[in-house]
Amino acid sequence: MPRVFSGVKPSGDFHLGNYIGAFRQWVAHQEDHDALYCVVDLHALTEEIDPEYLRRKTFEAALNLLAVGLDPAVCTIFVQSHVPEHPRLTWLLECSASMGELRRMTQFKAKGSGQEAVRVGLFTYPVLMAADILLYDTDLVPVGEDQRQHLELARELAQRFNHRYGATFSVPQAATPGVGARVMDLQHPERKMSKSVDSPLGTVDVLDDPADIARKVKKAVTDTDAQMRYDPGAKPGLANLLELMAVVTGKGPDEVASGYTRYGDLKADLADGLVELLRPVRERHRTLSAEPESVHEVLRTGAARAHEIASATYARAARAMGLLA
Repeated sequence: MPRVFSGVKPSGDFHLGNYIGAFRQWVAHQEDHDALYCVVDLHALTEEIDPEYLRRKTFEAALNLLAVGLDPAVCTIFVQSHVPEHPRLTWLLECSASMGELRRMTQFKAKGSGQEAVRVGLFTYPVLMAADILLYDTDLVPVGEDQRQHLELARELAQRFNHRYGATFSVPQAATPGVGARVMDLQHPERKMSKSVDSPLGTVDVLDDPADIARKVKKAVTDTDAQMRYDPGAKPGLANLLELMAVVTGKGPDEVASGYTRYGDLKADLADGLVELLRPVRERHRTLSAEPESVHEVLRTGAARAHEIASATYARAARAMGLLA
């Protein structure tokens, strides 16, 4: 089967945008791909983070991946730092990357802009991301638009390495979901729903109780002309709700719009639909929270399998570069 790899940082809680834009696709891929999914705790070190908070959030992220439907019987779930080949391959790739390539990374320019003391890790973490992907001979990487530039760097580094040292890495391809790929903030529909932006009414967490989900959807921003049509450019708030309803119903946004005349009716049905969509996640989370050792066992097993694959890839790359076995 083709191999798919993706990772999630252990910072903040999982929200509706994560679930629809990424995790549902991960769940689908595990059925017909050799799927590896990673909690990328090393990436979290690029910013100031409390050690105990990082440990807690790493565990919670793993628990949440199981809650959204990933099945360790058919996919591999592990923590990045549990597989030492990730930083080891990063060094080899850093010796293949250029300063110019990393300076052009838009996320570095955004996060490092105006700072006098920027962490080196923030500058080089796209190379760590490339190592994450290339270690597993990955064929497919589910990726949003905000990470596509980093995937392109991984592809470029793989091709350059193969050209210089001989065939070593697979060159991965991107996979993006269709409707719902970018879930927007319910209060600020011009920006993506994000765990890094404080927007209590604009962000629906996957573990929100039904009453909170209904309250947030009811207060979601639409527009003043009250015309029910799918027009992301002119009516971004309504378009966001229609896209979410399309995810819930399996219909297209235009078809959803044709079934309503009032925003209130759309919001009521959407709230009910999201509650049902997330109900299995909440139930699995409740069960897993009572069995923490089962989560640790999943991570131990996952790290062992990931290490088996990654160590072979790293050895191949090290040998190709001339390192003594």
